[in-house]
Amino acid sequence: MASTAVHSDSDDGMDEFMDKFKTQRYKKGFNEDTWEEEFNKVPMFMKSAPDEIDPRQYPELACIQAIVHDEDRSPEEQAESLKYEGNSFFKEKNYEKAIMAYTAGLKKKCGDQDLDTVLLTNRAAAHFHLGNMRSALNDAVAAKKIKPDHLKSLIRGAQCCIELRNYAEATRWCDEGLKAHPTDKKLQELRAAADKHKRAADRDARKAKAKEKKLHGEKEVLLAAIKERGIKLFQSAKRPQRGSDSEDEDEGSSAAIAELSLDGLSSQEATGAQVFLDEQGSLHWPVFFLYPEHQQSDFISAFSESNCFIDHLAVMFGEELPPWDADRKYHPQNLQLFFEDVEKEALYQVDPETTLLKALQHKRYFVKAGTPSFIVLVKGSSFYKQFLTGKKILGL
Repeated sequence: MASTAVHSDSDDGMDEFMDKFKTQRYKKGFNEDTWEEEFNKVPMFMKSAPDEIDPRQYPELACIQAIVHDEDRSPEEQAESLKYEGNSFFKEKNYEKAIMAYTAGLKKKCGDQDLDTVLLTNRAAAHFHLGNMRSALNDAVAAKKIKPDHLKSLIRGAQCCIELRNYAEATRWCDEGLKAHPTDKKLQELRAAADKHKRAADRDARKAKAKEKKLHGEKEVLLAAIKERGIKLFQSAKRPQRGSDSEDEDEGSSAAIAELSLDGLSSQEATGAQVFLDEQGSLHWPVFFLYPEHQQSDFISAFSESNCFIDHLAVMFGEELPPWDADRKYHPQNLQLFFEDVEKEALYQVDPETTLLKALQHKRYFVKAGTPSFIVLVKGSSFYKQFLTGKKILGL
């Protein structure tokens, strides 16, 4: 009878428990709406590790981390755990965290050469994926010093050298690797790629050098033509000395011609136009006309040295005048040209019937930035008189 009573009590208790379970929710269970998020907090089922481990939010993970970093364990065990931690981050493509874990493992100085080699090689891989090629190569070099025949470090070193475009060094890495692993396909592929890139780079370098030599030769011919005509290029480093008489001026001009350099041929203007020598041996210059009264300018990209100024002025101010000339004053017969001598603080008048070559050959004219420039004014205008007030006017 006693046993019957106990069984009866047990049944009554289970019925009561089941009735209670049906009417009351289980307090420690997952929420129906957030069960996936809560499920992901369980270390065994986590899809990815959190960036920061808050013990209150991830108590189980914090406990596991404490075990991993337990200083009571041997350096080898700690380094091994950090390697696995780094590998987990690496698989998640969280390469920064992977580098931190591998670095922490190396700092344990466990003395296990195989483990240190793996940590260095894995950290090199993480750096490689982040684009830190120099750091990746440094780790591959360090790993190779420990184990010269370590395949992964040899492969990584060759890959880094290729990315850094040091193809000769990449070939050396591959050759070293193939001595220890003669049948490795990856090293063979990298060796072929490095050789292909090196041949292409050498070919491009030869082409660039030949092109540079050709351009330099053309500029030397051009420079000789300019010097032969007595045209002076303004040298920013060594400006012509200011003289008080004609003898000083002649000496300064001669010195300026002697100091002509290729740098003086470069146009600093946005047009990029530059003086050139045509097949007939004539020079063509990029030329600026400046109109200070209206703060305007005109640019001629190829003004032949044999052309007169009036040839271009007749075209620019022919039937159709520029829109900024509201008073319609800019007609070829009304215009006067000047060039400025900054050294002497003077303006030199240029006859519009003069050729460009004659103007450039003047002993006080210096071509600046490879682009001659001239001031254009309307003769007799109020601005003309005001502009010339107090200035020394000299003839060509």
